[in-house]
Amino acid sequence: MSLEALTGTLQTGDPDRLAMALMAPRAARPRLITLYALNLELARTPLAARDPLIAEMRVQWWVDRLAGLADGPPPPHELLTPLWAAWGDRAARFAALAEARRRDAARRPFAAAAEAADYAAATGGAVMTWAAAELGGHGPAVRAQGQGAAIVAWLRAEPALRGMGMGWSRPDAGHAAELAATGRAALARAAAERRPIPRAASAVLFAGVGPQTVLDAAAAGGAPRPVSEFARRAALARLALTGRWWIGAA
Repeated sequence: MSLEALTGTLQTGDPDRLAMALMAPRAARPRLITLYALNLELARTPLAARDPLIAEMRVQWWVDRLAGLADGPPPPHELLTPLWAAWGDRAARFAALAEARRRDAARRPFAAAAEAADYAAATGGAVMTWAAAELGGHGPAVRAQGQGAAIVAWLRAEPALRGMGMGWSRPDAGHAAELAATGRAALARAAAERRPIPRAASAVLFAGVGPQTVLDAAAAGGAPRPVSEFARRAALARLALTGRWWIGAA
């Protein structure tokens, strides 16, 4: 699959991350687009089979193929080939991203807020950290923003995940409130420690539309409201114009 085809896949499956990639400097875009396309594929892979054993085998395939990139280029493949072209053997580190999806293959729900926070850090948080590093963004602020943004995304998706056995293991508003508090603290930490982060990295640190409203809803035991296309485009436009990715600080 060409870079253009991966761009089309993201346009349909993850338009926010595609917009973030296209806001970044041109030289970094192939790395961001291939990373985001891989993340999308890994999120979909364990859901493509009803049988947990088959889902686990598909996740293992990705773990093995990604780890194998440490030894050289892959055989021709629609995603691994452009990933290698963009990242080289550094793409082997993304095997950890596939490893984090094993619990999705098992359809294992979350029994505690700390579990969900760790999962968020290992999936969406890791993706944001790797993307920011390609644009000169490093350090605790990036890691905190990654976890906070991933928690917001998970809380937004939890009602749908629950129907697939991947949300909370039992109804408990306290879990959601605790996770919301963790996400809020992470985003506040990122805002407070943001000074070393270069403007170039701002595009990939987007926490989504209205993260505070998602956290507020979870804290109150409710579900987040759907995001309109207008609100999504407006938030991305503000990010592009101002470079302000942080939440809740002047």
